[in-house]
Amino acid sequence: MNSTLIDETQALQALTALAQAQRLRIFKALVVAGQDGLTPGVLAERLGAAPSALSFHLKELAHAGLASSEQRGRNLIYRADFSRMNGVLAYLTEHCCQGAACEATNAPGVCTTC
Repeated sequence: MNSTLIDETQALQALTALAQAQRLRIFKALVVAGQDGLTPGVLAERLGAAPSALSFHLKELAHAGLASSEQRGRNLIYRADFSRMNGVLAYLTEHCCQGAACEATNAPGVCTTC
């Protein structure tokens, strides 16, 4: 798994950002989009969100390190930061199963290729 080690403060920041329904939906949409990412317009359309609210939530996800943006022509492309996502998962499972063989590393939904 390709992940960046994060500390408690960074984990809390990421989890706090995801503890809001609209931001969680946005992050999930960015994860599904993969490295191609999505423009705010496409996100707004897919999620039925107001562009102003979407902008606020994207800034919060970026501030937490869970999303990044890139200017492409006239558009901003937002992408999920898979390294940070995997860092949060690694932080949460660091001492899983008290060192014994762990089924969580092969659990469905754990991204081992990011």
